[in-house]
Amino acid sequence: MDIFILRSYLGPMLLTFFIALFILLMQFLWKYVDDIVGKGFEWYVIMQLLFYASATFVPLALPLAVLLASLMTFGNLGEHYELVAIKAAGISFRRAMMPLVVFSVLLSAFAFYFSNNVLPVANLKFGTLLYDVREKKPALSINEGVFYNDIDGYTIRIGKKEADGVTLHNIMIYDQTEDMGNINLTVAESGTMENTPDKRFLIFKLFNGNNYYEKLRDASGSQKRPFQRTKFKEEMRRFDLSSFKMSRTNEDLFKDHYQMLNLVQLVEAEDTLRKEFVKREEDTYNYILRNFYFYTVIDTTVYPKADTAKALKDDFIAGFSPKEGKVLVDRALNSARGVNEQLEYIAKDYQLKNEIIVRHEIEWHRKFTLSIACLILFFIGAPLGAIIRKGGLGLPVVFATLFFILFHIVSITGEKAAREGVMSAMEGMWLASLIFLPIGVLLTYSASTDSRIMSGDFWISFFKMITGFVKGIFVKRKK
Repeated sequence: MDIFILRSYLGPMLLTFFIALFILLMQFLWKYVDDIVGKGFEWYVIMQLLFYASATFVPLALPLAVLLASLMTFGNLGEHYELVAIKAAGISFRRAMMPLVVFSVLLSAFAFYFSNNVLPVANLKFGTLLYDVREKKPALSINEGVFYNDIDGYTIRIGKKEADGVTLHNIMIYDQTEDMGNINLTVAESGTMENTPDKRFLIFKLFNGNNYYEKLRDASGSQKRPFQRTKFKEEMRRFDLSSFKMSRTNEDLFKDHYQMLNLVQLVEAEDTLRKEFVKREEDTYNYILRNFYFYTVIDTTVYPKADTAKALKDDFIAGFSPKEGKVLVDRALNSARGVNEQLEYIAKDYQLKNEIIVRHEIEWHRKFTLSIACLILFFIGAPLGAIIRKGGLGLPVVFATLFFILFHIVSITGEKAAREGVMSAMEGMWLASLIFLPIGVLLTYSASTDSRIMSGDFWISFFKMITGFVKGIFVKRKK
């Protein structure tokens, strides 16, 4: 029986996992299609990007696959009366779930290992490669009648291009490498355009044209602006295409990001950030005490015994002339504004540092929530499939999608609340698990005891009873 249930479960599990992964990959391609298409990437670069992207989507695809596969498996067992036969043989529903419970525990352990060891590396590879892909220039494509300026320092316009893609007519080339504007222009009646075999340079062979060069005012301030024109029958122009190659960024620039760290590294990074935060507080206090000592003396929160009321009642300015009093007031206002601006800057700096610390805490808890989510969603899907007794990709998909969307919405809401400081990182990241765990316990208890509370007939009878009770109240009032 255990082998039979495991076989029934593994097929839908793998199928739904790869379907979910494929859908997420298609969403990724749709989002970044403008950054990928038209840049002349080799096929292996695209495959690398998709591979790393698929690894980062596992935390979404795996819980959905567990929920849908468990619901389909027990839905099929219930629909074909195999679950009834198992119970008739004296085997309880809990015992029938046991092989999948063990498998789910092992899967959760693998999910934790994946989140802690594989996912940070995948995030680093994916983030670095995606950055390089988005920063790469589009592939060289000079069209007719368009000013093309993707080659650094040059603007090119081609009047007509033959079908062979090599022969050109009515060519204009603006040389802007001197950063002096359009002072150097080349015009040719025809020419050819070819890449060197190593694709490092673009060679223009121009025929029957002119070079125009206008010299701007020199350092001596002369008002003369010489104009030079050179006629040619044939001329070669070479353009460097090294900027069109994709350069690979050093991964060390991204490795300290919280999404690229494992549990140990997150703890160390968070500890370092907290020490820096405390040191920043101490430096701020010393700065205020050193530069604005007067305000600390009269501040009752620092010195509760200071006689600030007396200081405010004394007419300190009366002892000075109007001119001297104005100078003193201006200095006091400038000093107060300086304190206020400094404190505003410090407050923003504190908020930013605290947000970074919270992000590290959230990522630390995320390592555990993926594995726990797989267990909780299994204990929702398995008993729910036994209750609805429907297999296949019909009703189970509807229920699984509904529960997963709710679970995902609550997870995102909790994480957002943690980032904004409404909840602690632990409360926000475990909010979805705390809400859906009782649901899984209730469903498992209901399926194990054959309770009518989860059956459709029970709820139909219940609502009929409530409706009849309300109608009876209205009938009595009319009488």
